[in-house]
Amino acid sequence: MENPTALVTGASRGIGAEVARRLAEHGLRVVVTARDADRAVEVARALPGSGHEGHALDVTVPDTVNAVVDALDRGGLDVLVNNAAAYVDWAETGLSADLDAARRVMETNLFGPWLVAQAAVPLLRRSAHPRLVNVSSGGGSHGDEAFGLTTRSGAAASYGISKAALLALTSTLAAELADSAVLVNAVCPGLTATFEGAEQMGARPVAEGAAGIVWAATLPDDGPSGGFFRDGLPLPW
Repeated sequence: MENPTALVTGASRGIGAEVARRLAEHGLRVVVTARDADRAVEVARALPGSGHEGHALDVTVPDTVNAVVDALDRGGLDVLVNNAAAYVDWAETGLSADLDAARRVMETNLFGPWLVAQAAVPLLRRSAHPRLVNVSSGGGSHGDEAFGLTTRSGAAASYGISKAALLALTSTLAAELADSAVLVNAVCPGLTATFEGAEQMGARPVAEGAAGIVWAATLPDDGPSGGFFRDGLPLPW
């Protein structure tokens, strides 16, 4: 029997690359995707085990999404991790935001995962143990005491709004797939050292942020669906 297959978006570096590595350690065959095809291939080749692949995939470009998912059709898909994300200047607020830039953030952080889910769910439905994980953020919740929607004085507006919308998408997909075996959850990796200056803000290592995503991607069949989690614990939103 072939190993189960996981597709990870935005996996060229940081949390995505670490999630890919850990899933490979769990025995999954990992399809590493990123906008930079060469980098995706490089990450895939470094993973433990065999059978991993690297492909170009831009979640805002339907042709690239469909090409990767179509290539998986024969072998199937068991796990989807929607990790690709766009960030904004922390100084951006709701009233100062460039709305053209905000739309681009929404294209990546909301419509991108939505597009990939639409393409991939038909394959996930054929899996015996399908999992769909959206990497969201406490910045899109009311429950994060440090970086939540009401605690940042409006800063990083389009990022927080897009991540809140991703949580709504997660709940919506989980409800739609409630009669199937697909478990759909969102995960906040916490403030993680993926950008310059993050450690000075108290960010934790990438490995710690990735652990909760891997937990959601490898849940048992009786695991939760439609939830929002950090480190395997429910997070209010």
